[in-house]
Amino acid sequence: MSAESLPVPRSVPRVETKFRRIVTDFPVPQSLPVLERLHRHEICAMRGQPPVVWDRAEGFQVYDAWGNMWLDWSSGVLITNAGHGRQQIVDAIVRQASHKLLTNYCFPSEIRAELCERLLSLLPEPLKRIFLLTTGSETVEFAIKLARTHGQKVGGRGKIVVVSFDNAFHGRTLGAQQAGGIPALKEWIGNLDPGFVQVPFPDGYWGEDTSFELFEATLAQKGIAPKQVCAVMLETYQGGTSAFAPLHYIQALRQWCDGHKALLIFDEVQAGFGRTGSMWGFEHYGVLPDLTTLGKGISGSLPISAIAGRPDLMDLHGPGSASSTHTGNPVCAAAALASVDLIVGEGLAANARAMGDILHDGLSSIQRRFPQAGFLAGKGLVAGLACVHPEHRQPDGQLAHDIVWRAVEKGLLMFAPVGPMGCTIKIAPPLTITADAVRDGCQALEESFGEILALRSTGSAIR
Repeated sequence: MSAESLPVPRSVPRVETKFRRIVTDFPVPQSLPVLERLHRHEICAMRGQPPVVWDRAEGFQVYDAWGNMWLDWSSGVLITNAGHGRQQIVDAIVRQASHKLLTNYCFPSEIRAELCERLLSLLPEPLKRIFLLTTGSETVEFAIKLARTHGQKVGGRGKIVVVSFDNAFHGRTLGAQQAGGIPALKEWIGNLDPGFVQVPFPDGYWGEDTSFELFEATLAQKGIAPKQVCAVMLETYQGGTSAFAPLHYIQALRQWCDGHKALLIFDEVQAGFGRTGSMWGFEHYGVLPDLTTLGKGISGSLPISAIAGRPDLMDLHGPGSASSTHTGNPVCAAAALASVDLIVGEGLAANARAMGDILHDGLSSIQRRFPQAGFLAGKGLVAGLACVHPEHRQPDGQLAHDIVWRAVEKGLLMFAPVGPMGCTIKIAPPLTITADAVRDGCQALEESFGEILALRSTGSAIR
């Protein structure tokens, strides 16, 4: 939806499968008053998603109020790992709200203690101290604070450089965006902190050189000595592409950090809680971080996040020096406990791994058929399929946009494309999805690719 006008409903083919149903024009004409109210009152930065007005969501499907049903490949935004609207989560929220403890700031509560214990029981050594917060960006900000505090403690005032990666997304607050690797997102800052530097991410496609020597060479080129580095922070997989780094690279990075007294921080906000086919995404690398940030999939519904790490790092700041207004909110904590119990009790990480094999097979088939699907990455139930101009690999954000919108018209719900120039179709269904639903979604996505590319070849208008 543009900043200037509301979308115009148009006739779309009716759809009826076990998992998808479209019975109206799109956008739904009756939804326009809601869209108009948001258009009139909300900031324009909130626009840009497909204009599906959600009414309710259950399992791995989203419903509007006019009879349409979407197969959800967004999980909100990688939030509903245990599935939408799970009764166990609803019941936990209702019980806690009915108990009439809705907030308690940093004063102690039993449910906050229970959640801390539960999360730490699932995390490996040395990640045995935790701080509950509200958003992923908050956890990244605290990780930066700890990294610089520790750096100055072991290496003096000059050991404050945080190294991160090109194209990384760590959040939308000041420190998180400076650590991020997307220049367009930090143009507004004006006076970038020289203590944040980025190096190429070795995904093997956008960054073809996957040698660890490039990491060291880039720091040298930027005039950064290892003794200045307090931490290296990376997303377990890059949010904008779903790409993982090679195993050898991360293992070399762990050794480099140890050798130079720098912390290794994994941003697991998108990767944790079973999304990649293991409980924690960093398990794929065979190394352990010093700090890890958690969010999104932690609760299944409500705003809560956490940072976990070595106790000697997490306790660098004394009592009263770290807090958050809604830290460990009791209702959010109840939702998180219920969600974690479902993820563990139902083996959803294993299901993500099994369903991920089917998903990636289907996406590979699309990639083989359409050279415009240039780069496929991900593990488990997260995938990124990048649309490119095949002759020169340049990102084709318009193609990705058109395909996502066509898929939504077919009852397959994804959020707006992400990554380089908005060219990546991001796929992240709830971890409860079934094999038949994965195949149904792949069919809808393949049809969308074919139809949009056919319109392009004839010069026809897409919408």
